[in-house]
Amino acid sequence: MKLNLPKNLLKINDLYVGYKTYRGLSKVLNGVHLSVNVGERVGLIGESGCGKTTTMKSILRILPSNAEINKGEIYFRGKDVLKMDKKELDELRRKYIAMIFQDPTAALNPVFKVETQLADLIKYSLGEAKTKEEIRERCLKLLEEVALPDPERVLDSYPFQLSGGMRQRVCIAMALATPRQLLIADEPTTNLDVTIQDQILRLIKDVVIKRKLSVIFISHALGAVREFVDRVYVMYAGDIVEVAQTEDIFSDPLHPYTRGLLESTPKLTGGGIATGIAGRIPDYVNPPPGCRFHTRCNQRLSKCKKEKPPFIKMNGNRGVACWLYH
Repeated sequence: MKLNLPKNLLKINDLYVGYKTYRGLSKVLNGVHLSVNVGERVGLIGESGCGKTTTMKSILRILPSNAEINKGEIYFRGKDVLKMDKKELDELRRKYIAMIFQDPTAALNPVFKVETQLADLIKYSLGEAKTKEEIRERCLKLLEEVALPDPERVLDSYPFQLSGGMRQRVCIAMALATPRQLLIADEPTTNLDVTIQDQILRLIKDVVIKRKLSVIFISHALGAVREFVDRVYVMYAGDIVEVAQTEDIFSDPLHPYTRGLLESTPKLTGGGIATGIAGRIPDYVNPPPGCRFHTRCNQRLSKCKKEKPPFIKMNGNRGVACWLYH
């Protein structure tokens, strides 16, 4: 059962994605439902390897060559992305959706200077004639907007000459180089030290609020998710197991996995060592039948081992996929 949400900018329906491997098909996404409303900030949380990045790459159709979308629909502004031709996809990536990747070193080309990469992006996205001076001026303004010191020097540098935090700021500047409607931030602070993480998160939040962007924010930093987003999706092993307003997720989690995830987070107030969740994400080539979480769940029922629980609507605008609530 799908949630009854307001009009959407992005809507993903029943998405199944797998990867061809030497062992067989790795069935990663298992019927994902997700939506983002105009101007809404949505969080996507879950442990590493649960399919968050695969979901985001499906939206932009930038999955690797061994991936295959077996079923589903991805609507952006009412048009199915999975049925778009090359011209429509180029326009989608140029004008409407931007993505900040988790590894800035891999996202930037090491053999070109920052100015070359930024300038090419601006020319490609705008599709209109600009002089070199005008483009450089725009590049400088972008670097100033993301609080990079000495933007002239940064423009004339190669990515390897910059620190990790500076490279990530360049990636944010590239994502915001032209007006967009949806920003996907895929764990943008993963490879940065703690002090730089906080600066980058504040920067993204300030820019998003200033430009009134819709956002999908993926992060393991649950504190940042709680402060930044309006609504949270919880993903486990390719399934969306719970969705609710941010405060409801953190104050009253319903799904056993959501509770375990929150209890695994160290608390500043102390209270002992977080126990975590026993076990690990299942093998996607041979995933368990029924609920994929049942092998790690201490509240499992006999039905959990046989049938996948449908997504049901709960009080308010929240939902959960768990047999405990049927």
